[in-house]
Amino acid sequence: MNIHSLEREPESAMEAAVTAVRAGECIVLPTDTVYGIGADAFNAAAVAKLLAAKGRGRDMPPPVLVGDPQVMMALGTDISDHAKELAAEHWPGALTIIVTAQQSLQMDLGETRGTIAIRVPDDDATRELLRRTGPLAVSSANRSGHPAAGTVAEAKRQLGGSVAVYLDGGDRSGNAPSTIIDFTRSKYGTVLRHGALGLELLRETVPFLEDGAPTEKPTTGGSNAEVPSADEAGADESGVGEQEQPPSA
Repeated sequence: MNIHSLEREPESAMEAAVTAVRAGECIVLPTDTVYGIGADAFNAAAVAKLLAAKGRGRDMPPPVLVGDPQVMMALGTDISDHAKELAAEHWPGALTIIVTAQQSLQMDLGETRGTIAIRVPDDDATRELLRRTGPLAVSSANRSGHPAAGTVAEAKRQLGGSVAVYLDGGDRSGNAPSTIIDFTRSKYGTVLRHGALGLELLRETVPFLEDGAPTEKPTTGGSNAEVPSADEAGADESGVGEQEQPPSA
């Protein structure tokens, strides 16, 4: 049985997930939005497995979840002070930030156009896992075109044997996806997708934050809200909330 309960067996569940990630396999993990499918962000073959499991191409690269806000400085470059301010105010949380990727990064997430979408999830167990594994490419735990999984059982029904370890963190249904902001277009940032954090709240920190998102408000829970090149569960949001990744945004 490859489902491990984070409530009943937290340490053995963590160990199983870390072992799988280091072996280049995919895992399913809970986040503060929905369940995500994750893989080592520095392992191109593992990321390819993730995309194949979802039935998705390289044109929709996954965002990256990290355990601590300061990791953004190692993954991105030319990061706007406003991006740092929003991260300081809303991380951990349902905020995905897109920045220019470090040219030296040994990552192949897909067709990112030199950008990277980063999020720090507001879930203690998930952040602890990320500290042990390092940055994970994470997309919502569902087949492309199907609803995002709010439970580990839903994720397994869709992804089956393409995932080595499923971490059960309870029901995550009904959560709004992360808000996605692109800082590669403007130093003030451009909202690409409305989500859990509203525009008015974000403008309390960055008053000139631009709104470039569709007018439709996001649905909560298992919606498969997507923006051009953004993925969540991350972003897909996994971010897991859902986004399907914005690096190409």
